[in-house]
Amino acid sequence: MQTNDQTIPTLPSRDISKTVAFYQCLGFSGGAHGFNPDYAILQRGVIELHFFAHALLIPQESSFGCYIRVVDVESIYLAFRAANLPQHGIPRMDKLEDKPWGLREFAVVDPDGNLLRIGQII
Repeated sequence: MQTNDQTIPTLPSRDISKTVAFYQCLGFSGGAHGFNPDYAILQRGVIELHFFAHALLIPQESSFGCYIRVVDVESIYLAFRAANLPQHGIPRMDKLEDKPWGLREFAVVDPDGNLLRIGQII
């Protein structure tokens, strides 16, 4: 039984199986939906992301993304760092830093150009 309202980002994927593999390296579980192989549902703790097939997506031109607010950004950053993503290009992961707007955050760009900002209030 769900006790809180929830928002779930729905992001594009050029290849659902490759998207699932990428996010599994970041500690997500789940995969292609049983009724629709062109749709995936992935979870990491209470974080849930959905992906839909978009074969014509150009990652360098993508403006898709979401912000994920967490209570312990440091632990997620360290877990994601284990995937050894580069700091430039697509995919990539930025370093964790305190921002002047009062958040400690980092960003991940997945192979499809989706930007995930992950942070916590300082």
